[in-house]
Amino acid sequence: MAGDIVAMVLCAGLGTRLRPLTSRLPKPAVPVCGLPLVRYAFALLAGAGARRVVVNVHHLPERMADVATAASRAAGLDLAISCEPVIAGTGGALREARHALAGADAIVVMNGDILFDVDLAAALAAHRAAGALATMVLMPMPPGASYASVEIDATGAVRRIAGRFGPGGEGLTPWHFTGVHVLSPALLERVPAVPFEIDVNRQVYPALMAEGLVRGHVTGGYWNDLGTPERYLAANEDVLTGRVPLRRFHGADPFAGLDLFGHPGVWMAPGAHVDAGAVLHAPVYVGAGARLEAGATAGPFAIIGDGARVAAGAKLAHAVLWDGTALRPGEEVVHAVAAGDDRVPAAAGR
Repeated sequence: MAGDIVAMVLCAGLGTRLRPLTSRLPKPAVPVCGLPLVRYAFALLAGAGARRVVVNVHHLPERMADVATAASRAAGLDLAISCEPVIAGTGGALREARHALAGADAIVVMNGDILFDVDLAAALAAHRAAGALATMVLMPMPPGASYASVEIDATGAVRRIAGRFGPGGEGLTPWHFTGVHVLSPALLERVPAVPFEIDVNRQVYPALMAEGLVRGHVTGGYWNDLGTPERYLAANEDVLTGRVPLRRFHGADPFAGLDLFGHPGVWMAPGAHVDAGAVLHAPVYVGAGARLEAGATAGPFAIIGDGARVAAGAKLAHAVLWDGTALRPGEEVVHAVAAGDDRVPAAAGR
């Protein structure tokens, strides 16, 4: 019988590649089709049987804690916040949150800045069947990407990380690490007290690899780390167009209950208003209380946040407009993200 599944969602990072957007919000809190990114992670975890979640915070900690609190309520998860005045790394985060993880049968650790359609139930089952201390969820390297790989042998044991950590060996197969781990509680005993900042992949797992205690679970599914403005825009567009399957994200469907404004692909939240003479080109998402004035053009691929304003003559396409942001008359935001006074280009492509 499966025991208590506790999740730890890592939300302490600075999100430097998304600045200046992440000067406004922590990366796990950025909106993706109107929902905070972390809301998708919480929905995924709840669907896999988790009932408790721990979130570590460092950058804009109060804002991250507020967003996590609202997301946990929506997902029906009990929430604990672990504050890190200094970023502790993955291993250090686990050590600092150890009291909140107590009693777990399995611990799912997930980077809070990814959008990942992963079958967590299958990953948990594989972890339990293997009897490992840690299972790293892997997938094929995304096209055109050059992330450090995780190499496994024919039995599925992890033998090398990032080309130099671990015992290595012959005949290994490289995979992309998704940012999701499944851990046995005994793994926490292997995280040292010092130094304060500890990376499990590089400072904890190598010794365990030699004992065969770190396994790889290879899976598929949509994955995006939203690491650049281009990838952030792509995530919004992929949710908008259905490229991200929402069946695993229980309770995190941004289109639930929205009107279609007369034809498919134009989603209107309650209180959204489109003046006569405004033009919409599907697909478009218009958030609650947002307004498009006569002569404004939105779409294709426009995501307009709650309370945003698109003035007369303004144009928005292949773009995300954050909550409360106003476009000036005649302003064009194309292949970009608009947040307050910031306009962040997101070049076409990924």
